[in-house]
Amino acid sequence: MPITVGTDTSNTRRSLTASGATVSYYSIRAAQDAGLGDFTRLPAALKVVLENMLRFEDGGRTISVDDIKAFSDWGANGGQNPREIAYRPARVLMQDFTGVPAVVDLAAMRDGIKALGGDAQKINPLTPVDLVIDHSVMIDEFGNPRAFQMNVDREYERNLERYTFLKWGQSAFNNFRVVPPGTGICHQVNLEYLAQAVWTDTDQNGEEVAYPDTLVGTDSHTTMVNGLAVLGWGVGGIEAEAAMLGQPISMLIPDVVGFELTGEMREGTTGTDLVLKVVEMLREKGVVGKFVEFFGEGLDRLPLADRATIANMAPEYGATCGFFPIDDETLRYMRTTGRDEARIALVEAYAKENGLWRDAAYAPIYTDTLSLDMGTIVPAISGPKRPQDFVALTEARAAFHQEMAETFKRPMDKEVAVAGEDYTLSSGDVVIASITSCTNTSNPYVMIGAGLVARKAAALGLNRKPWVKTSLAPGSQVVSAYLEAADLQKDLDKIGFNLVGYGCTTCIGNSGPIQKELSDAIAEGDLVATSVLSGNRNFEGRISPDVRANYLASPPLVVAYALAGTMDIDLTNDPLGQDRDGNDVYLHDIWPTTQEIAELVEQTVTREAFQSKYADVFKGDAQWRAVETTDNETYDWPAASTYIQNPPYFQGMSKDPGVISNIDDAKVLAVLGDFVTTDHISPAGSFPTSSPAGRYLIERQVQPREFNSYGSRRGNHEVMMRGTFANIRIKNEMLPGIEGGYTKGPDGTQMSIYDAAMAYQENGTPLVVFGGEQYGAGSSRDWAAKGTNLLGVKAVIAESFERIHRSNLVGMGVIPFEFTGGDTRKSLGLTGDETVSITGLEGDLKPLSDVPCKITCADGTVKDITLKCRIDTEVEVEYVENGGVLHYVLRDLAKS
Repeated sequence: MPITVGTDTSNTRRSLTASGATVSYYSIRAAQDAGLGDFTRLPAALKVVLENMLRFEDGGRTISVDDIKAFSDWGANGGQNPREIAYRPARVLMQDFTGVPAVVDLAAMRDGIKALGGDAQKINPLTPVDLVIDHSVMIDEFGNPRAFQMNVDREYERNLERYTFLKWGQSAFNNFRVVPPGTGICHQVNLEYLAQAVWTDTDQNGEEVAYPDTLVGTDSHTTMVNGLAVLGWGVGGIEAEAAMLGQPISMLIPDVVGFELTGEMREGTTGTDLVLKVVEMLREKGVVGKFVEFFGEGLDRLPLADRATIANMAPEYGATCGFFPIDDETLRYMRTTGRDEARIALVEAYAKENGLWRDAAYAPIYTDTLSLDMGTIVPAISGPKRPQDFVALTEARAAFHQEMAETFKRPMDKEVAVAGEDYTLSSGDVVIASITSCTNTSNPYVMIGAGLVARKAAALGLNRKPWVKTSLAPGSQVVSAYLEAADLQKDLDKIGFNLVGYGCTTCIGNSGPIQKELSDAIAEGDLVATSVLSGNRNFEGRISPDVRANYLASPPLVVAYALAGTMDIDLTNDPLGQDRDGNDVYLHDIWPTTQEIAELVEQTVTREAFQSKYADVFKGDAQWRAVETTDNETYDWPAASTYIQNPPYFQGMSKDPGVISNIDDAKVLAVLGDFVTTDHISPAGSFPTSSPAGRYLIERQVQPREFNSYGSRRGNHEVMMRGTFANIRIKNEMLPGIEGGYTKGPDGTQMSIYDAAMAYQENGTPLVVFGGEQYGAGSSRDWAAKGTNLLGVKAVIAESFERIHRSNLVGMGVIPFEFTGGDTRKSLGLTGDETVSITGLEGDLKPLSDVPCKITCADGTVKDITLKCRIDTEVEVEYVENGGVLHYVLRDLAKS
């Protein structure tokens, strides 16, 4: 399908030739010559957005010449001009947890448009979509040669309904490709294969057009590809679906914070240590909703794998993205990973011609800047609950003791015997050590480093402690190829880091169960068990229900902590164990040099390996090829399925939108604290039989062994709404001292949030949720908003919102509000027994309006406050009027 570009009333279309081929492109220099402004010193990240305006400029229907001129004003105003613009990414990336509900919505929209008298074929992605199945493999088996195949077999057993549905979608929808299970993690597959840095396609006139590769993804770590100078970030599944269907993404021209990197990494440090320091610095700086662009002479010595590691964790430092401009290292990486030489030549020519190339003269204007000398980086970990809580390795033991005393309020010295074993368990013991996630497994320097640590440890006779569940889940098959080429996989196997699958695993809570006797001992002693993983998220309740403290670390340090078996150790001074002769072995004895790692990377990470592993990337294994499906235009929803159900969003929908109404006499469903993440809100991980979701499945004859995870059941709204606000660590301040998804029901008694919400719905009572700072941080989980909507919540009132979740709430028709004037849930003394009314919403509601709110306490006292309505743009007003962005799109398509 050809791309549709604008009418180019600014007349900025030009041509360039690279590797003997001539293509058209939209020239920023031509826009400047045409008198549209001075764009010379715009950051490269912002020039990518500017090019998007030039290419789709249509005389003002969605993009006008004034939108283009606004970028010049941005520079003239010191890097600020929050004008609303309509942005169209080149493609969309999905993974299966977020992708399945998106495809469910598309299938439901086909039913919905037919009910409105429209054509089902109108519901097709207009923007190319790639969905990578990477979130479903769980670590049931580990530490043996059978682990990989056994986990894959269980994955297909659990997920056949979902995979059948996705395979139907691949054949039913145009512009939609599926990368089968067992290939790799979506962000690593994107970085290594899908991304092109500069994209080409034919336009509606049949001409070849070159333009920057851009995307949005339904996973927050879509930002990883910014390390390859591909502008991308995570959005909710709802917003991604709208983009797939041709809707522009409404956004404000962002601030761009420049992060200068100087110096050079010192011996013994890794890219993981660097990114943990970057996360700490940028969280302290405050970059929520902003672009971060990295610059400085330090980039000349920073491999693209380390850049991708830093870009990956943009959600952890709160930015929309962390962008690295195109330079020689970009080209080197593209060549190593098997990209076509003609494409590489085009990337270089385009970047230099259109002002996107970084060299020594690169000196853009930034909104603000900060700087880091990479020579000051030290080995580090991060935790135990937040990625930004940086801890230098030299301070790790003392920091853990402090956490035990102040955060967990538990003694260090309590020991519990483990049934059937000859060891005891104490707080601080590491029960999960996992090399996992897109953040680090895409980086051959840290993966080879981990293999060398394993080799040296195994040679001395060291092994993981018997209570540690170890796992290796690479982000792509290429990782296995170079670990095997370096002969390091057998060394990793010797200490328990056998291959368990290609997917996110532990990082998203798919760590699988730990040994039952260990779980029982942890519960008996109320111990603070720990995990160490090479991931990007360590929020409460995410990794394992048995683990309270979770630490992020580089893959080599994950291996080291598996050998030590505890956080109650100073790895920089204490022995990890003893060799075969009884001599103490220290970390420095098994830590590889930078030169050792670099030499093995040079020998084993080859262009041929990437080309070989990605040759049949969409074909899949025999199990995938054996999945049978239909070629029907609409989906035949299986009535008995507990994985895939037709959602209620479009059923009984009228052809015309409604109006935004005031919220009258709403009751409070939850009062939540600061930094409540989408992991707290959205159903994630496993769930017990006693939970509302567990009861639902038991009633349908699903045995607990077959529950799978919430993530795998995201295509069934009945399961997901029962799991919303049900995280085992969430704290509803309406019930002091109680953890888990509970609240007060209409009669004032304690019950599950789901049961209370259903009781309120029966009475026709609207609901609100109160929150603190950074409400909705973390992953781009669309179910955090969908579940909120289905529970009957009309408004979320918080001190501040993270970007993606705020957008998702609006996309589901739930209105976000922020306190003003210093008011907070605490200053107002909210208990949850109040009644809330919000007025000023009816009629001509303007974006970011201040509106009155009346809070009536149980004793009749009234508190009148002002809230800021966080419907940020005119387009978002229309979304809420329609009941959500998908309703808006569906009505629009039905009319056309």
